[in-house]
Amino acid sequence: MQAQNQFFQSGITRDLGFRLQQLRKLREVLQEHEQDIYRALHEDLRKPVFEAYAGELGILLEETKHAIKHLKTWARPRRPSLGLVHWPAGAQVTQEPYGVALILSPWNYPIQLLLGPLVGAMAAGNCAVLKPSELAPHSAALIHRMINENFPKEYIDVAEGGVPETQKLLEQPFDYIFFTGSPRVGKIVMEAAAKNLTPLTLELGGKSPCLVDASADLGAAARRIVWGKFFNAGQTCVAPDYLLVPKASAGVLIEKMRAVLRDFFGDDPQKSPDYARIVNAAHFQRLSEYLKQGKVLAGGRTDAQDRYIAPTLLGGVKTDSPVMQEEIFGPILPIVEYQSLDAALDLILKYPKPLAFYLFAEDPKAEAHVLSRVSFGGGCVNDTIAHLGSPELPFGGVGGSGFGTYHGRRGFETFSHPRAVLKRSTKIDIPVRYPPYSAPYKLKVVKKLMG
Repeated sequence: MQAQNQFFQSGITRDLGFRLQQLRKLREVLQEHEQDIYRALHEDLRKPVFEAYAGELGILLEETKHAIKHLKTWARPRRPSLGLVHWPAGAQVTQEPYGVALILSPWNYPIQLLLGPLVGAMAAGNCAVLKPSELAPHSAALIHRMINENFPKEYIDVAEGGVPETQKLLEQPFDYIFFTGSPRVGKIVMEAAAKNLTPLTLELGGKSPCLVDASADLGAAARRIVWGKFFNAGQTCVAPDYLLVPKASAGVLIEKMRAVLRDFFGDDPQKSPDYARIVNAAHFQRLSEYLKQGKVLAGGRTDAQDRYIAPTLLGGVKTDSPVMQEEIFGPILPIVEYQSLDAALDLILKYPKPLAFYLFAEDPKAEAHVLSRVSFGGGCVNDTIAHLGSPELPFGGVGGSGFGTYHGRRGFETFSHPRAVLKRSTKIDIPVRYPPYSAPYKLKVVKKLMG
């Protein structure tokens, strides 16, 4: 902390040329270690190369490329118009880095969710301490090696370890904290940040609904829901957590989803090279319990030794059961049939505001009605999880799913403070603002200028 504070106070990280140079270096390091990244993600999660690139490395390469291209524009001071009340004066707003940032990441996308926020922190001119998840040890070790071999520790450092090390880090007076993880741990992080009045971003989770309207294209819905749900074996913070489908369409949609599962993963998904595994035994056991809380419509097979749970469709679930009350974070999709669109919306609104929401509809009136009623962090119409991958779209939660956004310009702004400076001329000094205020014209002038 002391070394990073001194390095930041030297002013080096504020230099635009330095920031661009370091972002280019990060991009080069990622490209050089492409195969190492694939190996680490396979060891931790049996993640297929395609998913490792599409969900982690590719997103990071796009983020760094985008930041390098646009940083000069983002960092340019803004000169707002002040109006007559401040005449004669001008002002500018600059994005000032906070200082030393702590970035805490989860295990499900252990590289992308740690280094993605880092791109914003670097672009804004901060130093950073990175804390990867101990539940993805191969990825954590690789990040430690990639960062510490290529960046000075007083600029960017990686702190490995478990809960005790994280607690120690949270005791330090960081200038900013960025946390991605569960709402339960998010509350702990927020409480720790409050002790030092440290600003923070919380990227949390929750139960992200997927609503199929009666007007939906069921073929497209089946493909895109299955893809988004079972990408990374469902261990995605924005994966569809439960599916709402009209009673009249349920049978057809379920049959189409069964067919898509066979197309994607074959008759035995355990043998598919394109299907990931559960991160550890504890999560495997937690997820296995959910399988008992409904009727298995597809999948349902498990293998504890292989940490394998088949992609599963679960029907007949009760809305008060744990599988419908807790974030699933795995390859199990509960399906709830509804009678009317408003009944489906009423169910969604009983839950805390979700990180993501997905709607499948061809009827523009139904789309407008649904989007006007549901509050959520971000989402898609006629797709799932795709909104996460663009640096042009801010990503973040609302309410119980977190607060603050990042990606692209929003990441740069998250890790910087908009500092306003007003500069007034000394050549003219209008006396209307000074005491005594008793002259009637003074209040009239102020009302005219400010009213």
